[in-house]
Amino acid sequence: MSGSQPDVSTVSAVPRRMRHLLAALAAVVAVVMVLVALSLPSTTNSVIDYGVVDQVAMAGLGLVLAAGVLFLGRSRLDADADGIRVRNLVVHHQLPWTAVRAVRFERTSAWGSLLLENGDEISLHALQAADGEHAVRAVEGLRALHAAARAKDPVRPPLLYDD
Repeated sequence: MSGSQPDVSTVSAVPRRMRHLLAALAAVVAVVMVLVALSLPSTTNSVIDYGVVDQVAMAGLGLVLAAGVLFLGRSRLDADADGIRVRNLVVHHQLPWTAVRAVRFERTSAWGSLLLENGDEISLHALQAADGEHAVRAVEGLRALHAAARAKDPVRPPLLYDD
């Protein structure tokens, strides 16, 4: 990482490598299920009657499963001078920079995180370690936006006694 903060106005990140992997996996699931549907015999045996409806149902199930696999890669992160918006799998967060204490991405972590002023931590699934340089640039951009927001509006520590 460089010693100086990069000059950025917005930062966006998605898990690139994971999305590519999930797209390939979804395609495999869809193709396998369609092949199973096409190879399903259109015959009647003593137990089950297979027909066109069953073939369509199997193909449809494959498409639903493929869509579910693609759903796993919907994580996204967008940040600007006003704050940060995080969309993980099903949870959304929109935070001003004043609520963020630090942007963390440790060498042993699979993804980044935000340490909040109240002590909570939010995972940033859009910042995957597997994305390498893209993730590093996004973290540097987030840290630059955070530092700029802190310089503009420094957070006072809480007082012990508030009059």
